[in-house]
Amino acid sequence: MTITEQNSPTNSIEAAPQLRDLFLFTAGNRIFGVPADEVEGTAEAKCATPLPHAPAPILGVVYARGRMLTVIDPRAMAGDETSPPLQVSSIISLRGDEQLALAAESIGETITISSADIESPSHPTDTEPVSAMAGILRHGGEKIIILDPKRLFDAAVQRKNRRRRRF
Repeated sequence: MTITEQNSPTNSIEAAPQLRDLFLFTAGNRIFGVPADEVEGTAEAKCATPLPHAPAPILGVVYARGRMLTVIDPRAMAGDETSPPLQVSSIISLRGDEQLALAAESIGETITISSADIESPSHPTDTEPVSAMAGILRHGGEKIIILDPKRLFDAAVQRKNRRRRRF
């Protein structure tokens, strides 16, 4: 390695933690966060129309912000599938082609954090299910579960393959 490579500004930039904004909300007894740039907006909750044969994390669909959105229970993404029904008072509309929304009991604030403060979740193996958790943050004495909107849909709809009737 040459002297110019050792003192290269790109090496120090890659190692430096980045600041990111998190949009916070609560569901059940947990606090969740999603990257603020992935949030399109919020809306008062409407009664979600259930989808037949939908996996447990999918509460149904609602029409909000000019789109049909699939509403996901964030508690199921954190492993709380057996929790009592969520009292949805708001939904958080996410950007993206999947047209997803997260159910929330209350909307929190947007905070700025350093990426170095986020604890990585355990890395899944090939046999473990897809996880939508991007990490855990401890902020203000609270544990915040950070969700990754890009993995949210895959994590919500995954289930064991059922036998299909073949004709």
